[in-house]
Amino acid sequence: MPEKPQNVISNLTRVELENHLIEHGFKRYNASQIFEWFYQKGEEDFSKMSNISFALRAYLQQFFRVFIPQIAKEQASADGTHKYLLRLEDNSLIETVLMQHDYGMSLCVTSQIGCSMGCAFCASGLKKRQRNLEVYELVGQILAVAKHMKLRISHVVVMGTGEPFDNYDQVIRFIKTINDDKGLAIGQRHITVSTCGIVPKILAYADEPIRSNLAISLHAPNDRLRSKLMPINKRYPIQDVIAACEVYFKKTSRRVTYEYILLSGVNDSLDMADELAQLLRGQNAYVNLIPYNPVGEFAFKQTDLTRASAFMDHLAKKGINTILRKEQGADIQAACGQLRLHSEE
Repeated sequence: MPEKPQNVISNLTRVELENHLIEHGFKRYNASQIFEWFYQKGEEDFSKMSNISFALRAYLQQFFRVFIPQIAKEQASADGTHKYLLRLEDNSLIETVLMQHDYGMSLCVTSQIGCSMGCAFCASGLKKRQRNLEVYELVGQILAVAKHMKLRISHVVVMGTGEPFDNYDQVIRFIKTINDDKGLAIGQRHITVSTCGIVPKILAYADEPIRSNLAISLHAPNDRLRSKLMPINKRYPIQDVIAACEVYFKKTSRRVTYEYILLSGVNDSLDMADELAQLLRGQNAYVNLIPYNPVGEFAFKQTDLTRASAFMDHLAKKGINTILRKEQGADIQAACGQLRLHSEE
């Protein structure tokens, strides 16, 4: 039996595919044709890509292959959220979450198998990082869900398991592919990457040609508390993260979103709101307050709605743009901070 080709077509950006084809005697425009067939028409059989030459079709069949993760399990929430357990080629399992919004369908994409950030409130860190995902495994999450649900995914948030900037190169190549007008054509402003605050990568991200959105997992207004909740803060303290975000804004003119999970009795007092307002004063920033989603292994509790609303109002009075995020998927362990391959159990 012949060996399986090593090149997965969705592991290359269009520019990378162009360069590959040129090196092997084909035309640059062939890459656009292949992208359109695969990403826009959903054709997975190279032999049926009828407007490219027989020679190129034969080459693709010999040296390239298609891989889309298998859906091992699907769970549906009462609010319309769907969580998928996906199986990769090496039998590794990852989770991705589809959310319905009034503006379209959004997919929460996982960037690593496991996570080594060790945030005190997050279930994803209970399984340490095993490896980074490749581009085709990132893209494959969108392809698998879109094909299964027979719908177009209009928004992508790289907020699933893992620290995206710990897998920086693959995540950037992934964004280039899904944003490509010959690829999935997902708009730059419809793509968000969330990081715990890897300062060198925030600065690198500011220099990328694609202007997708940046979200910072902040969750505390000072180093003392943030270091307890998020060990990465010991390496990249809050002021360094804020300074990097200011550089990002100056270079991109894109507003940064700060994510702040409200933990009852931990970071949800009005004094904490004062500190947060002081920290972000003068920035073109946006605070996304997130209700805590319980995880059995942790003792943290969700802030009640009255206290959460008071925290939000206090920030607003201090001139900070803020919103209290609506919970989605908590009943199937698909909400923020809950992804942990629970479906595997």
